[in-house]
Amino acid sequence: MKSVVYDSPENFEIRDVAVPVAKPGQVLVRLVIAGVCGTDLHLHHGEFGPTYPLTPGHEMVGEVTALGVGVTSLAVGDLVAINNTEACGFCANCRRARSNFCLNPVAQGVNAPGGFAEYVVAPAELCHLVNDLDPDVAVFAEPTACAVHGLDMLDMMPGSDTLVFGTGPTGLLLIQLLARNGAGRLTVAAPTQFKLDIAAARGADEVVLIDRDGSDASAERLQALAPAGFDVVIDATGALPVLQRTIPLTRDGGTIFVYGMTRETDQWAIPPYEVFRRELTIKGSFAQCYSFDRSLLALRQGRVDTSGMITHRFAIHEYADALKAVADSDCVKAVITP
Repeated sequence: MKSVVYDSPENFEIRDVAVPVAKPGQVLVRLVIAGVCGTDLHLHHGEFGPTYPLTPGHEMVGEVTALGVGVTSLAVGDLVAINNTEACGFCANCRRARSNFCLNPVAQGVNAPGGFAEYVVAPAELCHLVNDLDPDVAVFAEPTACAVHGLDMLDMMPGSDTLVFGTGPTGLLLIQLLARNGAGRLTVAAPTQFKLDIAAARGADEVVLIDRDGSDASAERLQALAPAGFDVVIDATGALPVLQRTIPLTRDGGTIFVYGMTRETDQWAIPPYEVFRRELTIKGSFAQCYSFDRSLLALRQGRVDTSGMITHRFAIHEYADALKAVADSDCVKAVITP
C-alpha cells in the first residue's frame, strides 16, 4: 500500500509498505478520508513528540475491511471514525481522569502509524460507527472532540462577552460550540474576510478584520467593541504575536484561553503584576479527552455545521502540497483522500 513515511523531521517520502494485519481486538480500516491538521505541520518540523519511522494523520475515517480475533462490535463494510489516542488507563494521570496526559499513550499519527496511508489498523473500541454520516462530515469528529474538550476546560460563565482570535478549522468548530453554549456575545477576529464570513454564518455576532501585523487600528476596533475588555479572550491561532495581544483586551477578572498550538520554542512574556492586580485567569486546552462521543452527537444534530469547510483535497502522492495548503490563508480545511 502507499503510505507517507517520515524518517526524521522534514524528511518524508511516499513508500510502498505492507498492508498491516489486525491483531486480536483490532480492525483493519481502508482509509476513505483523513484530515490534515495544523498539528501535522508541527510534526513535520519534529515537534509534538513524533516517533520514527512515522506515518502521520490523526483525523481518520474509513471502511472496516477485516476483523481481528474477538471483535464483535463492528462488521466488515462499516464506516468508522477513529479516535486516534489510546490511554493506558493505569498511570498516575489516567487514575486522575486525565487520560490526555497519559504517560504511556498510543497516539496514531504521532507515535504510531496514522491515516496518511491506504490502510490502518486500530483498536475496535476506538472505532466509532458513522454509517449515517457523510465521510466529509465524519472527518471532523476528532477536531470537534478537541473543541468540545476545550469548552470543558474553559468552563465559561453563561453570558460571557467572548472574543476569539482565529478562523482556522479548529477555530470555526470552537466558534460554533461557543455560540450555542453560553457566549453572551461572540466576537471573532481574523485577517481573512471569507473565513470571517463563515464565522458570521455559524454564529459569530461580530466579526473584525484585523491586520496580520497587529496594528493599532486593529486593536482600536476591538477595544471599541468592549471598552472595559472582554470576559473571555481566546487564541485559536497558535501565533505568538496574536497571543501577546490577549491580555490588554481582557476585562479585569477575565480569562485568557490558550487554544491554538504555538511552536514548542515560543516564549510568551506574561506580566505577572497584571495577572496579580487584575485577577486574571490563564487556561489551556490540550487535544481531546472523553469528548469523542459528544463530538459525533454535535455533528449528527447539526450543532456543528461543517458544510463548505473542506476547501482542498489531495491524493497521498500530493502530501507535500497538502502541507503547503494548510499554511495558506485560502485554505479552510485540507484532506487526504487515499
